[in-house]
Amino acid sequence: MNLESPKINVSKSPQEIFNFLADIKNFKSLMPENISKFEVLDDNKFLFALKGMPEIILEKKDVLPPNKIVFGAAGGKIDFSLVGNIIEINETSSEVQLEFTGDFNPMMSMMIKGPITKFIETLASSIPKAI
Repeated sequence: MNLESPKINVSKSPQEIFNFLADIKNFKSLMPENISKFEVLDDNKFLFALKGMPEIILEKKDVLPPNKIVFGAAGGKIDFSLVGNIIEINETSSEVQLEFTGDFNPMMSMMIKGPITKFIETLASSIPKAI
């Protein structure tokens, strides 16, 4: 399953956006209103839960400053990644798009496609307000 958020214009340089996303504490300000738990586990890992959903641990897996940051599932039964792509428009403006990729059976894909799409759209659209 591959899902993409809309491309969001942010009035910041790619480096500023990358630095914001690389600091996992900042993800709390991007989370949707229905978050029920958020906890920083270490410099590269955080746990979150949305109401009615299981807890998910995301871990920083790969970085390519200032254009890409990759988070992946840390443990658990589901393997997926969340990639932040940052594209420079000019010195003071960038475009951000989040990609979610996971390998799920068809039934699971059908159940989670809507909530995951909404989730990554909320994260992406929150970046310009939070940074």
